[in-house]
Amino acid sequence: MEMQHLPSYAIVFLCGALVCYLLLKLIDLMKTNERRGRPNTMDPATIQQMVDNYRNNHLAAINKVLGINDAHSVSFGLKTLKKFIADIEFFSKKVDPRIADGALGIRFYYAAYPKDNEWNGFEDEKSIGKIYAQKHTLVMIPTLKKKSSDGSYEDYDFNPLDRTTFPLKEREKEQPITLMAMSSDSSDSQSREVMAQNHGQTIPPADSAIETY
Repeated sequence: MEMQHLPSYAIVFLCGALVCYLLLKLIDLMKTNERRGRPNTMDPATIQQMVDNYRNNHLAAINKVLGINDAHSVSFGLKTLKKFIADIEFFSKKVDPRIADGALGIRFYYAAYPKDNEWNGFEDEKSIGKIYAQKHTLVMIPTLKKKSSDGSYEDYDFNPLDRTTFPLKEREKEQPITLMAMSSDSSDSQSREVMAQNHGQTIPPADSAIETY
């Protein structure tokens, strides 16, 4: 009689095992996405003071000298930022898988769009309207830690698409971040394009009503 119930017991056992497995996978996934520590914060009053310092001094001087209504903020979509960061990690580690996240970074360059009468020939003239002429913007360039002449490790601009821009010497083995020694032969260049990110939404020309500060 018990032999007749064995197939049923086996099915129940397998179902139970499957449920346990799925629960464990779900727990692991929740742990992976679990927030670690508190997020970085700032006092709103401090933010407002810093924003006001810029607008009342630097921005006012720029507008007076150039006779323009310059941008005072730039925003980028989270999807754009995440893709740019993911591209830096992917293409850097494609050259050297040993490069740790701590060795990578992003430098923000203050920049400005061309004047209206210099817009012709501007690389992004079709995708970016002349309404942005002369206004401030940001250009993001990847950085990689490299040993400087004084022995410290500094963040140097580099192009993950061009292996010739990687550091030429490996870091000491005791350091937690290692970089691959690369040839300086220009034939190793993977691309003449420089990995960079530009053109977020600037205010102006966008409406300032969407700002908090």
